[in-house]
Amino acid sequence: MRNILLFGLLAGSSTMNGQSTYFPPVIGNTWQTIDPASMGWCTDQLPPLVDFLGQSNTKAFIVLKDGRIAIEHYFGTFTQDSLWYWASAGKSLTAFLVGKAQEEGYLDIADPTSDYLGAGWTSCTPEQEQAITIRHQLTMTSGLDDGTGDVDCTEPPCLQFLAEPGTRWAYHNAPYTLLDGVIAGATGGTLNAYVFNKLTLTTGLQGAYLQLGYNNVFFSKPRSMARFGLLAMAGGVWNGNAVMNDQAYFNDMVSPTQTLNEAYGYLWWLNGQSTFMLPGVQFPFNGMLMPNAPVDAFSAMGKNGQLCNVSPSTGLVVVRMGDLPTQGIFVPNIYNDQIWQYLNAVICSTTGTPNHDTHPVLSVAPNPAMDRVSVTLDDVAPARTELLGADGRIVIAESSQSTLALSHQPEGIYILRATGLDSRVVHQRLIIAR
Repeated sequence: MRNILLFGLLAGSSTMNGQSTYFPPVIGNTWQTIDPASMGWCTDQLPPLVDFLGQSNTKAFIVLKDGRIAIEHYFGTFTQDSLWYWASAGKSLTAFLVGKAQEEGYLDIADPTSDYLGAGWTSCTPEQEQAITIRHQLTMTSGLDDGTGDVDCTEPPCLQFLAEPGTRWAYHNAPYTLLDGVIAGATGGTLNAYVFNKLTLTTGLQGAYLQLGYNNVFFSKPRSMARFGLLAMAGGVWNGNAVMNDQAYFNDMVSPTQTLNEAYGYLWWLNGQSTFMLPGVQFPFNGMLMPNAPVDAFSAMGKNGQLCNVSPSTGLVVVRMGDLPTQGIFVPNIYNDQIWQYLNAVICSTTGTPNHDTHPVLSVAPNPAMDRVSVTLDDVAPARTELLGADGRIVIAESSQSTLALSHQPEGIYILRATGLDSRVVHQRLIIAR
């Protein structure tokens, strides 16, 4: 279904509601707007959306409808000219650049990573290292151990063999970060030069990767993230000009790439799948990643709620930048789903397919927690609350309790699973730190 939507959009340069897609000029900051009221949206629901965003430490929020700015709001001293980081949302940008480099013949994602980083970039045996390909880096299936203590560390001692490539999905930052070196090594230039030549000159997207510790983090103004979302919504085409001609790669990038985590493409998160996995755990959750979001949505998501959502079927691009939301987690799928819940009220329709008219709100505080944590579901104690370890084992189970005692649990990352009185189930990550 996702591929059909993308090809239909590319062929007609319009979204499924018949509205032609607008692209802002490559040079300058001119951008057409559209009045939400003119589309029949419920503008009386805008204040609750803005209040929710403000209370959850948002700095910038943009909604594009068929390329035009329908909602644009900045908070505090932040403006449309302020720079902010993409965090792991920049992974999706890197995935696009890898595809472009492959299209231009600089690399093949089936190539061993060693072809571009040289031998000895890990602590694996030569045979184990040679088995890791660029595609494994793109899909988070390198098989390298993400439990060595620093998932960001790109030094060989930190990159140790754990499983055969392609047999284990784990959200491991270091192998992803090394894709930057793959691109630079393949193209013979810097990563930022490649961004400028392939995206700035063609779409007006302006920004740069900056090295922070081991990580290369992309910084830009909010509208540049919106430009990237619009490019993705159009299948890699900008105002009739193909920025990426390789539609096979593009469609693979925003489609399930392996059966381990159905909700993951090439460094993009995918809605509409029957199960999904999250960082730090080795078991799948049942259901869609974001029940309130459009089924065809694919998202760039990063730490502290950096979000770029793309839905070709609705013509929507939704961008959020800011600090850690009140209920935020490393990959903020729950927070993102809450944004869609408020946005659906503004649009006056349900873009997602939730199983119930309302999505239950899970409150977990404090998080991180030390010895005790308070858990409520829609402001009451859940019918059942379970604490799951990273291996999926239930380590605590309580009925009709709003407080869990954690003093006997070691520090680490856990998943809280709360079941409501109406049998609805909500998950949220909990960190125990002392």
